[in-house]
Amino acid sequence: MSNKDIVLYTEEKGIAKITLNRPEVLNALNRDVLEQLSSIMDRIKIDDSVKAVIITGAGEKAFSAGADIQFLNKATPLEVRDLAWLAVTVNNKIESLGKVVVAAINGLALGGGLELAESCTLRFSASHARLGHPEVRIGAIAGFGGTTRLPRLIGKGRAIELLLTGNSISADEAYRIGLVNRIVEPDKLLSEAETLILEILSQAPLAVKMTWEAIHRGCNLTLEESSLLGADYFGLIASTEDFREGTKSFLEKTKPSFKVR
Repeated sequence: MSNKDIVLYTEEKGIAKITLNRPEVLNALNRDVLEQLSSIMDRIKIDDSVKAVIITGAGEKAFSAGADIQFLNKATPLEVRDLAWLAVTVNNKIESLGKVVVAAINGLALGGGLELAESCTLRFSASHARLGHPEVRIGAIAGFGGTTRLPRLIGKGRAIELLLTGNSISADEAYRIGLVNRIVEPDKLLSEAETLILEILSQAPLAVKMTWEAIHRGCNLTLEESSLLGADYFGLIASTEDFREGTKSFLEKTKPSFKVR
């Protein structure tokens, strides 16, 4: 398999589909995969024809089993750090893309693979998937952003247990603790993700974008600062045509017609 085939990209109806394509190693993340993901995110960010993204893994066994262990075993500390910095950069690009990104978790999502999913806007999980942070079991830590994002998603207490034991959990348990948004039968995973994306895209585009920004940025602020940020965005969105259209339609009991952007 050539390097150009390790990350597959397609686009339909304004939805980009990115597939991690190393099924022989459970879609493990190496430098080549991360560099391609980084390049794809740069392209999507400025491509107005792409409205949303789905990220999934090839095959039925894994979304991604995490960082390539063969590389980690032989790499120098600086090489490990450089890989982690690249992964953190990719995950930050996903989180700040300004477009809805859904992780369609089609199997194992472990370590760096779960950290990739954690950076997405939403997570859909196949019913047979297992998720976890087994890093401590190989003498490592979750260095791709997991120690930061997991507590924000499921709370500090539950995150500590997962990160310190290295245990993996079922899709049902991941849903119960709020790590995934929905559990879907494997053959419907992508279609269900697309259905939700289309529902979100039917809302006012700028309102969706600003809501996500308020959540994302607000998580790094105090409660007071975060609340004021939300108020600022509320005032800013009031300057848009969609706000006038939406409020007018509500009063007139008609369906709003938002502008496609």
